[in-house]
Amino acid sequence: MSDNQMGTRRHELLEDIHAQVAKVAQEFGIKEDVADQVGCAIADHLAENWGGQNFTIPMDHHYRISQRDAEIYDRFNGRNHHVLAKEFNMTVRGIYKVIKRVRAKGDPNQPGLF
Repeated sequence: MSDNQMGTRRHELLEDIHAQVAKVAQEFGIKEDVADQVGCAIADHLAENWGGQNFTIPMDHHYRISQRDAEIYDRFNGRNHHVLAKEFNMTVRGIYKVIKRVRAKGDPNQPGLF
């Protein structure tokens, strides 16, 4: 008889991690039963290594902005500020700032000289 059948459930966070990992693993072509085992193993690892800790999971805001900025820059053609602003729910001025910020970091599409 499994834990779920006996009435005990895994913590909501660990259950969500288990389910999400299993789902992603299946999307990568891993068989359902193996994907479920992988999800369970990762949830077990987190519980064993991080259980009892109090912490806040970051929203990863800076990473997401960087990804968005890179996508905007890749699609920028020099004349489509208004289109990108509408598509990314930003102002035209915001698009100019993104382009300027990405260029200041160095053009990601420009290979190095050496």
